[in-house]
Amino acid sequence: MLELKLHSDLIECGTDEAGRGCLAGPVTAAAIILPDNFSNEILNDSKQLTESKRNLLRSLLEDCSLSYSVTHVFMEEIDQINILNASIVAMQRSIGKLSPVPEHIAVDGNRFKPYNNIPHTCVIKGDGKYLNIAAASILAKTYRDEYMKKIHEEFPMYNWKKNKGYPTKEHREAIRQYGITKYHRKSFRLLPEQLSLDFN
Repeated sequence: MLELKLHSDLIECGTDEAGRGCLAGPVTAAAIILPDNFSNEILNDSKQLTESKRNLLRSLLEDCSLSYSVTHVFMEEIDQINILNASIVAMQRSIGKLSPVPEHIAVDGNRFKPYNNIPHTCVIKGDGKYLNIAAASILAKTYRDEYMKKIHEEFPMYNWKKNKGYPTKEHREAIRQYGITKYHRKSFRLLPEQLSLDFN
């Protein structure tokens, strides 16, 4: 089982994002504070779990957390500030909605920016090491997947309910055939041979 958190004596939130490498849709981040007596044998990096297990864990985490928050940063903002900054902004906005205010932030990955003078630690592959980061990864992934399934109904030809906006061969072929939508990230290289795309 993963360790609960980095600092056992502090109110610590875990935070993670989903959708950073996608061509369409938001980047979604979550932050969560778990109770000190929390334990779970299944909880792990969201990528290691089936969709049904992620959805089961999402309900459990929402019920038993001290506080959690999920934030989408949408395509227009991603295109303005770039995906790395958008990922950090999404995490920071989620942290800002937590109550109590965390005394320490455990961040998945290696990039973050100081937030409200709260100490933070970046942990590479943290979602496979600490329960609070893994919990954030589950929330970010399930909320983002839910959003992508919703917009799939509007543009089914891209099959976002399956590929979630990632650059699969099928998704790129659909972009080649149908062009792009309001949900595509225009600052991204949407096709390998791309010089310019028609953004009308």
